[in-house]
Amino acid sequence: MTKHLRWTPPRWKVPNARLKNLLATAAPSSPSLALSGANNVKQLPAWIKRARSQWTNRGVERPSFATPPKPGQESVWDYPRPPRLQADCRNVLVTFNDFTVAETTAAMRVLETASPPTFYIPRQDVCQEVLMPSSATSFCEWKGQARYWHVQHRDQTLKHAGWGYDDPFPEFEPISGYLAFYADTLQCFVDGIRVMPQPGNLYGGWVTPEIVGPFKGTPGTEGW
Repeated sequence: MTKHLRWTPPRWKVPNARLKNLLATAAPSSPSLALSGANNVKQLPAWIKRARSQWTNRGVERPSFATPPKPGQESVWDYPRPPRLQADCRNVLVTFNDFTVAETTAAMRVLETASPPTFYIPRQDVCQEVLMPSSATSFCEWKGQARYWHVQHRDQTLKHAGWGYDDPFPEFEPISGYLAFYADTLQCFVDGIRVMPQPGNLYGGWVTPEIVGPFKGTPGTEGW
């Protein structure tokens, strides 16, 4: 059975084309070198501070088009920016066909305005035998530089199916070494319920039943 093999260019979490151009011209060619030794937000390079400051929506007020949450639900428009880390003790399961790639009750969710949460799984709860390092990297102004992983099982390989931050910015040190996976490539479950992938092809959020949007990801929503 043919599997969808993902390839996307490096992901830059930027709000609009103007800022994308700003990053392309102002960012050093090797962000990891430029950020080495940054111990707190005040020491971040000016181009990253500018990237962070460009966002308009910060979880302070829901836009008029936001779906009102019902009791027990979460609106992604109430999530903050800068994003917040939240521990999640639910059972999180990632499979490739019927093979368990990862399973944990110690996931961390990254909650950011307009996006469904991204689930990060401790490395010790991921099957190391199926991981193959990818040469692809991307950069997030909140978390830092990410590296990508292929998932290989038997004779099938899912390219760039997961990612993680080996040396994130200080605010996100709790997820250092954790891995996240794309729900449109792998089968991902939270407490036995299969999640839906975040719309579009730029982000890796998981849509679970308690989350309401609309969600960032489709064309025209980059600036959300």
